[in-house]
Amino acid sequence: MDESGGTPGSATDSDGAVGYRGVTACHAVGISYRQLDYWARTALVVPSVRDASGSGTQRLYSFRDLVVLKVVKRLLDAGVSLQNIRKAIEALRSRGVEDLAGITLISDGTTVYECRSPEEVVDLLQGGQGVFGIAIGGAFKEIQGSLSHLPAEPAGVAPESEPQPQEPAVGDELAARRARRRAG
Repeated sequence: MDESGGTPGSATDSDGAVGYRGVTACHAVGISYRQLDYWARTALVVPSVRDASGSGTQRLYSFRDLVVLKVVKRLLDAGVSLQNIRKAIEALRSRGVEDLAGITLISDGTTVYECRSPEEVVDLLQGGQGVFGIAIGGAFKEIQGSLSHLPAEPAGVAPESEPQPQEPAVGDELAARRARRRAG
């Protein structure tokens, strides 16, 4: 149980009562901080609890955001283009956590199809379109398990100015210069 009285992934954190910092999101989903930052800056998956608002602020992701991040990672790992992932994620954004848990995404590597019942999955496979599937309910349970030992924080409390952890940019001297100039 967390401070809000719920367990990770329960309605108490899916409605914004708690949030997960970027580093926690990365650990739960299995992505790098650089990927997370890029996806937030390009509006692929924007944190719904609190977005960064300048230097030193922390993004806070909801449980639902983490499920969507996990789906994005799985689609990328399966070779789906970022353009098609954006279309699929746009369709998922309007759904609540409970709705997401009942969806299976099927893809042929090009198009992503949303299925809500076993019959829809079978129909899609019989038509020859499906190559792989992602049961969002499975991603939901995986994220719940990952979060059981990771920290959450109340969403309503703005943290004191803490610098966001940055992955070292390999070979990016210009970014390192900018960071030093901002710091000092």
